[in-house]
Amino acid sequence: MSGSGASGTSGESAARNEQLTSWFVRSGWSKGELARQVNRRARQMGAHHISTDTSRVRRWLDGEQPREPVPRILSELFSERFGAVVAIEQLGLRSAHQTPSVSGVDLPWAGPQTVELLSEFSRSDLMLARRGFLGTSLALSAGPALIEPMQRWLVPAPAADPGPREPDPSGYRPPRLSDPELDLLEATTVMFRQWDAQCGGGLRRKAVVGQLHEVTDLLQENHPAPVMKRLFKVAAELAELAGWMSYDVGLHPTAQKYFVLALHAAKEAGDKPLGSYILSGMSRQMIHLGRPEDALKLIHLAQYGSRDCAGPRTQAMLYAMEARAYANMGQPSRCKRAVRMAEDTFGDVGFDGEPEPDWIRFFSEAELNGENSHSYRDLAYVAGRSPTYASLAEPVMERAVELFAKDGEHQRSYALNLIGMATVHLLQREPEQAAVLVDQALDVARKVRSERVNTRLRKTVDTAAREYGDVAEVVRLTDLLASRLPEAAEAV
Repeated sequence: MSGSGASGTSGESAARNEQLTSWFVRSGWSKGELARQVNRRARQMGAHHISTDTSRVRRWLDGEQPREPVPRILSELFSERFGAVVAIEQLGLRSAHQTPSVSGVDLPWAGPQTVELLSEFSRSDLMLARRGFLGTSLALSAGPALIEPMQRWLVPAPAADPGPREPDPSGYRPPRLSDPELDLLEATTVMFRQWDAQCGGGLRRKAVVGQLHEVTDLLQENHPAPVMKRLFKVAAELAELAGWMSYDVGLHPTAQKYFVLALHAAKEAGDKPLGSYILSGMSRQMIHLGRPEDALKLIHLAQYGSRDCAGPRTQAMLYAMEARAYANMGQPSRCKRAVRMAEDTFGDVGFDGEPEPDWIRFFSEAELNGENSHSYRDLAYVAGRSPTYASLAEPVMERAVELFAKDGEHQRSYALNLIGMATVHLLQREPEQAAVLVDQALDVARKVRSERVNTRLRKTVDTAAREYGDVAEVVRLTDLLASRLPEAAEAV
């Protein structure tokens, strides 16, 4: 059963895949480790038929072409390893043919097409997840291929002029949603968001996608303009949340497609602050994938589009993400300025008297400190493990951890900041303190289903073991990792 469904025909004569071999050698992985990572990611995607071993990896290196979803998995794994997008073609592999409606991000900015694409993609996600091929027909977009289509978010949409409607001779009136029904849809979205914060993206992802598909059905019915705007807003929030949950469980192409569709729906809803929030999620994903220049462009697009209508909490969040991008670009002065702007703007929260949308309430004082401390931590790494930036990060990170511990609701953020604090101690050559924090993070990780948390834990423990493998507390950590960290959860 080894490698079932993962390889091309064995009768093909193929030259050695030098491109894949080059990436593999530079990664430092063994064949067994790469096989284990492929299997783990396949289980996470629902592709349980994939079972790879060292002999299968050797055959890929020798030129055998694996079948989907293995090329997508390898692309994602190497992208994460090197902190930059590594396309399937760069690995010397072939990808499955993709239709424009399913792949890519350059989509028409028009209401009916947005509804159609949301319906098609959410339905495909639900169906393909059950068959074990979730997200395999997608590819990540980056650089101009991503930024240029997103810039059209700012182009004013032409006013719709449907013209007079012909009377219905049957006297039938299409169903209309009542205000209480719309209120319930919006409340359900809030509930899903709370579950995500507390339990991670792996627990209710499929439920969110199902709810999104139901809302697209409603959008295809005949409603007054105010009701349509509210429905598009609900669709935008659900698509953003589906994207965020997909990102959290490691389904990056799927996440990006949901983010793009969410931005389209936000434009139809006329909600620029929500659009800026969606762009911030796309920016965070680009930072994670090692493309801070793309992240910065997305944040600047978000800031420009919502500068006159976003509240101080949203603006502070955008400044904090701008700082993260500058940090990863190695620009300390601009990073520090953005951190100050985030802090100053956050100080205005609550003074404008305007009600805040639920989607931005997550950005608390704890989140502000967490983002800013990670900016200083990232600067330390980019600057060659600078003790100066690590010392700047430490008190801010400590404050974030303290606030998240009191919060009790945002368990994933608590775990991520515990891990962040551990990395700061590793930068300061304090492996014993780092081990204590990782131990705490492992306890929290067992309560959430977040591959993002699990991946950061694995990377932090790997770094500690590589640099301080003779420290008793670090040796104990490697044993704890194997016994207490859950396997990558299936995306549901």
